[in-house]
Parts: sequence; structure tokens; C-alpha cells
Amino acid sequence: MAKASYIKVRLESEAGTGYRYYTQRSTRAEYKIKKKKYDPWATNPETGNKGAHVMFVEKKMPPSKKN
Repeated sequence: MAKASYIKVRLESEAGTGYRYYTQRSTRAEYKIKKKKYDPWATNPETGNKGAHVMFVEKKMPPSKKN
């Protein structure tokens, strides 16, 4: 049985704060990851304080810097 290959992906906040998480997903997956995660920079609409759970969507990884 062959091993599943994984790629690194970047999850970026839909709140527009620029906060991001990095994770990995299978290359065989035919979907983009969309998860609700904690963003410490987002403003909570109920309390007005910093820190809220918002949707994060998968974006392309930036090109790596080679020396």
C-alpha cells in the first residue's frame, strides 16, 4: 500500500487581520480546507474585545526563498 503524500498549506483569516496558521493536507484531497479557528487579532462582535473564532480558508503557500 502506498503512503499518502502531504503538502503544506496556509490557512488565512477571513476577518482580514492577516493572521495565519500553517498545516498540511493530502494531495489527493479534491477540496480546499475551510476551518473555524481562533484569531487573537480579530475583534469579537459580541463583546468588542480582541480574540474571536473566525473562518480560515486555504491559500497558496508563498514561494520558498532559496540562497
